[in-house]
Amino acid sequence: MNKWLTLEQIAEYLQMSKSSIYKMAQGGKIPAYKVGRQWRFKEEEIDTWVAKRKVVRQKDKK
Repeated sequence: MNKWLTLEQIAEYLQMSKSSIYKMAQGGKIPAYKVGRQWRFKEEEIDTWVAKRKVVRQKDKK
């Protein structure tokens, strides 16, 4: 089931500032939906988006 999160909730979830999340949403850098004047985020899409950005150090690759 898709859980929808507000800007405040996603900022807390990702431990980032609300202004950073807002700028990322406006710039299309994070999966987001604009509903009226408010931004909404699907928790499942955010989890996938974060997982795709995992950084693996070269020496950790074996």
